[in-house]
Amino acid sequence: MKFTRVAATVAALACVVGTAAPADAEQGGADQGGAPAVSQRTQVRRAVASYDAMQEHMAASDGSGLYRERYPSGADDRTYSFEWPHSQAHVATLDLTGLPGALGRSFEDDLTDVARGQEHFWNADGGTTGLPGYDSYPRAPYGGGGDMFYDDNEWVALAKVQQYLATGDEAALGRAEEIFELVVSGWDTDPSHPAPGGVFWTQATWSTDRNTVSTMPGAQLATRLYLITGERDYLDWAKRMVGWTDEHLLAPNGLYWDNIKLDGTIDRTQWSYNQGVPLGTYTLLFEATGDQRYLKKAKAIAAASYRYYVTEGRLADQPMFFNSIWFKNLLLLESVTGGTKYRDAMADYADHQWRTERAPATGLFNAGDEHTELLEQAAMVQIYATLAWPRKQASILY
Repeated sequence: MKFTRVAATVAALACVVGTAAPADAEQGGADQGGAPAVSQRTQVRRAVASYDAMQEHMAASDGSGLYRERYPSGADDRTYSFEWPHSQAHVATLDLTGLPGALGRSFEDDLTDVARGQEHFWNADGGTTGLPGYDSYPRAPYGGGGDMFYDDNEWVALAKVQQYLATGDEAALGRAEEIFELVVSGWDTDPSHPAPGGVFWTQATWSTDRNTVSTMPGAQLATRLYLITGERDYLDWAKRMVGWTDEHLLAPNGLYWDNIKLDGTIDRTQWSYNQGVPLGTYTLLFEATGDQRYLKKAKAIAAASYRYYVTEGRLADQPMFFNSIWFKNLLLLESVTGGTKYRDAMADYADHQWRTERAPATGLFNAGDEHTELLEQAAMVQIYATLAWPRKQASILY
């Protein structure tokens, strides 16, 4: 399959630029959307190279479809990665299937493999709320399972929706609907709590935080499901979730804080992915309702977060795997509004990471650390792959 993919890559690059120009050229040309065509061709090449490095150094070799947590592995590392990194490798592979033509199709078997690995986390017996979902670590025979995290499950559900939108896979849609039921079961229903409501971060007893990242992806998932099914309950839940998050975790600067605890204390950290999901959710709410207020809100979050991270120079301080989620939601917004401001910022970031944070000997991104995390590598695959997509295709992203 390696030879086939090389041939498909060459064909895809030619398709992007309309000519069989050398694959290593970096300048010149333009595609029909006005963006530098060779830049798009470069994203294709970098996406495939980054994925190949991830597979070579991090994929388990036992046929499980699982991954290691980092490379090189540490003496105390577990055999396999946790669910959150695996889900992002899953999303990265899904994004690669969206590359042009035969090249995208050449990743379908890879997607089957990583999706099979995903199911090793599935706890059919259910967690503390009695509903099934993905545990934080693989279950027998590959591991002993682990606590359920609502955000972990939401990322998988959103990927399943993307797969449904791309292929019409009804089983993927069914799993997304099943996970949404789990998310609803994590809603705080105790009126005696400070800021009652919100989705808890985890079912583990050691945390009772209600987070932007556990509540807003639930809203995004609900809006997607409403757009697909027309079932009003999904839209009602989406509005309830964004309303709670805006009331309790929206900061005066227009960005979102991380979480609120049961004693009312707020963690005021402003991670980039905590801005990406809300702006993507409001974009979808606009599409679902036609209400211009939602689109105005999406644009405001995008502008505030661009100013905070890009203009004021904080982007490099954010983890790659948070930035990938932020950027992809910005692409979703621009699929509705047009323009390339945010896509251009994403391309600049991608180019910077390639030139400064990637080890040429391995093809891995490690931000200067001794180890490369699976989360980091998967994030960069996602960034390069989606930059190579046709612009309107970004409408299925999260």
